Amino acid sequence: MSFLHKLGLVGVRTFSRTAPANRHPLHGNGVHGAGPGITPVNSPRSAERQEITRTSRGLKEFLWNLDGLGRGALLDLGPVWQTTLSFFIERGFRVTAEDLFCAWKDFCREEEKHLQMASGGALDTTEDRTPEGRAARFLEGNLCYPAASFDAVLMWDLLDYLEPSLARRIVSVVSGAVRPGGVVFAMFHSRKPECFHRYRVADSMTLQMLPAAEIVPVQHVYQNREIQDLFGQYRSMKSLVSRDQLREVLFIK
Repeated sequence: MSFLHKLGLVGVRTFSRTAPANRHPLHGNGVHGAGPGITPVNSPRSAERQEITRTSRGLKEFLWNLDGLGRGALLDLGPVWQTTLSFFIERGFRVTAEDLFCAWKDFCREEEKHLQMASGGALDTTEDRTPEGRAARFLEGNLCYPAASFDAVLMWDLLDYLEPSLARRIVSVVSGAVRPGGVVFAMFHSRKPECFHRYRVADSMTLQMLPAAEIVPVQHVYQNREIQDLFGQYRSMKSLVSRDQLREVLFIK
């Protein structure tokens, strides 16, 4: 069984790892168009998706903590949605979007190619193939931001779908990019979800969940103690559990 079979990635359509679709700095009061690889929210492709609307107390708390910040900087680790961009840009935020799901999928494709070449004798490599080694290589080309770059981060349910070793490294790297007093909004499933969703902000208390083809399968369902350990360097944590088994958590650095 190949590495991609183990991750459930075989047969999934990919983009180039270096394509600009995965990372988009989008500045308030100066957005010059969606750019390559971005699907506008009103396009026929997006209209095919049936969204689910949910009230989000976590989003409300997230915004309350950002109230009065002024012209802050926000990092969105999900896909680019015009509704989400407009929501934060109108509030004076400079928004950067980096879709780590797509970046990780692309990375795993490249890893599989290298592994096949090495096993066939076409490539002599001594690269570390452990989960820790993969995590280190992935972060060489992703989440490359200066320290204290952001006031807020939308992490969504990203960590549930990544290898635990990579999830720990991402939390550490993101934490370094968050300024003191900054806020991270993350979501965790209390059990394996039946459907993969992408998220976008509709208003100050509402999230839209869009069913999508699963990019990677769930890797770990985190317990409360594990979440606390992951974000141990933050001075405050607030967890909100809803009826749909989705836990919204705010971390204040």
